[in-house]
Amino acid sequence: MIRIGIDLGGTKIEAAAMNAAGDILARERRPTPGNYGALLDTIVALIAHLESDYGPAKVGVGHPGSLSPKTGHIRNANSQWLNGRALGSDLEARLDRPVRLANDADCFALSEARDGAAAGAGIVFGVILGTGTGGGIVIDGRLLDGAQRIAGEWGHNPLPWPRPDEYPGPQCWCGQTGCLETWLSGPGIAQDHARRTGTTLTALEIARSPDPACRDSMARHADRLARALANVVNLIDPHVIVLGGGVSNVDGLAETVQDRLSAHIFSDVLETRVVRHLHGDSSGVRGAAWLWPAEPR
Repeated sequence: MIRIGIDLGGTKIEAAAMNAAGDILARERRPTPGNYGALLDTIVALIAHLESDYGPAKVGVGHPGSLSPKTGHIRNANSQWLNGRALGSDLEARLDRPVRLANDADCFALSEARDGAAAGAGIVFGVILGTGTGGGIVIDGRLLDGAQRIAGEWGHNPLPWPRPDEYPGPQCWCGQTGCLETWLSGPGIAQDHARRTGTTLTALEIARSPDPACRDSMARHADRLARALANVVNLIDPHVIVLGGGVSNVDGLAETVQDRLSAHIFSDVLETRVVRHLHGDSSGVRGAAWLWPAEPR
């Protein structure tokens, strides 16, 4: 039986059919609707389209936010119209079968740990640096979710070892100030650059520019990312850290962070490798599909 992975993003929904070897057989994308009922209709239609070619499938869904262990509803999604929705049970009712769900950063981490840039590593921390900042933890090929099902929710910890001009930090949508997401995401880079220079550019424009002020902004970002990941190393001591999301494609970012990491960790040696993703944009749907045949979470 094939697996179908669904990657539920803020602007698009991607679905892919994957065989037992991890090969993507087909994929399809559609715009994310603006309301919940239309979202369910779109997901069901994508699955029906793929199954018309490949037959019945196991379905996994990667979504923003996390699932409350108390209610089973989505919470803390930056696509805030999803919060409070029983996405899992609603999809199961529509499809008349079990569906497995996981946070989108968890799916990224699972994909890269299974057969991506961290294949074969014992402990993997997968990082999303995009519109938001998220993380996922895979240990011996299995996702770690934890008592609150928030393992890896790294983006809403504060920036460690803040410098005087970094405290208390920007206001985050979650209600706190100085969250890693406000510094390390694409919008975070753009806002930091604007505060420093008065010039409004996107993170991609800043990363590609030879202007010294843009170079300084990217250097600050790499330094902050190294400090933030040092906390991860001190806590879970991963063998591999995989960078994903649009910001991860900045040339030399993984190498710069690797070089700076050892100055902040509680060890005299650094064995942890910091690498860029292998599967890129495909990791979301691939990780969602790889939720099968893992044991129930």
